[in-house]
This record gives sequence, C-alpha cells and structure tokens, in this order.
Amino acid sequence: MTDQASQRAIIHAPPEQCFAVAADFARYPEWANDIKQANVLTRDADGRGGEVEYRAAAFGRSTTYVLRYNYGSNPLRISWRLMRGDLMRRLDGEYEFAPAADDPGSTEVTYYLSVDLSVPQPGFVKRRAEARILHTALGELKAAVESGA
Repeated sequence: MTDQASQRAIIHAPPEQCFAVAADFARYPEWANDIKQANVLTRDADGRGGEVEYRAAAFGRSTTYVLRYNYGSNPLRISWRLMRGDLMRRLDGEYEFAPAADDPGSTEVTYYLSVDLSVPQPGFVKRRAEARILHTALGELKAAVESGA
C-alpha cells in the first residue's frame, strides 16, 4: 500500500533561491544528512538534473535508488519519480515553491511524498519513516537555503 503525505514550511529566501538549492542535486550530500552520494546521470536541455542516482542511509542500512526529475511548465516546481531502488517500489514526490503570502521575500515550500516500501512494514513504522523523510527534507532544505549553501 502506498502512503502519501505533504508538509509545508516557510523559508526566509526568495522562491528562485530555494528552487536553485533544491535542484542542485550533486550538492545534496553537503546538506542532506541521509544522502551519502548523489550522481547526476542525465541532464535535460536546460542543464538541470534529469536522472540522479543516490546512495543514502535508510531504515538503518544503506540504500541506492535512481530518481527521474521533471520540471514541467512551472519553473518553481520540481517533481520526481522512482526509476529503480533496492528498498522502495515507489518514492515519488514534488517540491512546490511559492512566494509566502504574509512574509515578503520568503517562500512557502510544500513537499509532497508518496512512498511504497518493497518489504511490508507495520503502518506505524511506515508513518514514522514518512514523517522523518518529510521533516528532514524540509528542515535540511530550509537550513541549507537560509545559510547560503
């Protein structure tokens, strides 16, 4: 069964800056603690990462997976789909960056995630893993952007 979740955060930087950090996949190991290695395998016509292979810490072990990124017609949106992985059947998601309505110069980031693990897990374990991914992804992105990474 696939679990889906979303979470929002305010980052004190313009949407374009948030987008630039989130789209710089090769630098993820510098600020995303669970990402140990990121290799951009393909690029799109604009030079942005198309397929990226990651080695990450997950569920107490190392995992490797490849995500395919899509930028669509809105330049402040990044979505991805799992192409292959050893622990997950699905790891699809999206970052959406929009100007914060009541905080000029800031960005409201919405993170969507859909996860399906290869090995069946109890619901509470999957929800805990999902909550950690959401919290970590947004918290570490916020820290990287606001520190000027």
